[in-house]
Amino acid sequence: MERSLLINASIIDHMRKLALNCLALWVIGFFTLAHATPPSLQALHHPVPGGVAIVALPGTYRNAPEVTYQTKPVLVVANERQQWVAVVGLPLDIPLNTQVLLVKNTQSATEVRFEVIDKKYREQRITVNNSRHVNPLPDDMTRITHELTLQNKAYQQFSANLPSNLILDPPVKGPLSSPFGLKRFFNGEPRAPHSGLDFAVPTGTPVHAPAAGKVLLTGDYFFNGNTVFLDHGRGLITMYCHLSVIDVQVGDILTRGQVLGKVGATGRVTGAHLHWNVSLNDARIDPAIFIGQFKP
Repeated sequence: MERSLLINASIIDHMRKLALNCLALWVIGFFTLAHATPPSLQALHHPVPGGVAIVALPGTYRNAPEVTYQTKPVLVVANERQQWVAVVGLPLDIPLNTQVLLVKNTQSATEVRFEVIDKKYREQRITVNNSRHVNPLPDDMTRITHELTLQNKAYQQFSANLPSNLILDPPVKGPLSSPFGLKRFFNGEPRAPHSGLDFAVPTGTPVHAPAAGKVLLTGDYFFNGNTVFLDHGRGLITMYCHLSVIDVQVGDILTRGQVLGKVGATGRVTGAHLHWNVSLNDARIDPAIFIGQFKP
């Protein structure tokens, strides 16, 4: 009888430990899964001028189909349900009507439509002390035209690798100042809308890559000052302007979070800050969308 009780007690103790171990493994597995699950791509869906449209692609494809928008290739990824979706950057001057994607595979081509909705952008009036940054001289225009050609070429890259993450990390920690899309007036004269997002942080603040990427272009430009372009893959390009220091070279492969330079006040500025651009399929779009700070 005593032997039987001892055996039963031993079995019960073993089962209790096994249950606790299983529970511990389940809890670890749950939190690992929760940590590994990316935020929903639908959080990026703001189909406004200067926004992003997440468009589900019809049909079943073993591999990602080829998608173009306004003749330019578009990023295609699998969503949380393992369905192919197009992640489409919408330029600020897009008309408020039905837009068309062209979806191709080896056997067919299909048109997919989506709607663009309105968004109002505020105005900003800025006083610039250096009048050449408002009305450049002829020699300045030669330089500006050359620099614009280089930058447009960088924005048009469409490399093979998928981005490491689409929900991006802010490149610096600090308050936002000028938002994307502001209709700007320099010394009372209208200029192009603000094509990025500004962070009000002091000179010397380290600037981090918001996703893994390759350094595509660097330079000291008339308007942008010291600038770095990163290629994150498939038409996702980011730009960092007005840097005091550039810590990378063209061709460098950066990991997510790696320092690429330091905030400064170079180029056309009224004070130290980071100007950050995000581009998809060669459309400049609101970076706030990618860091969860978009305001409709």
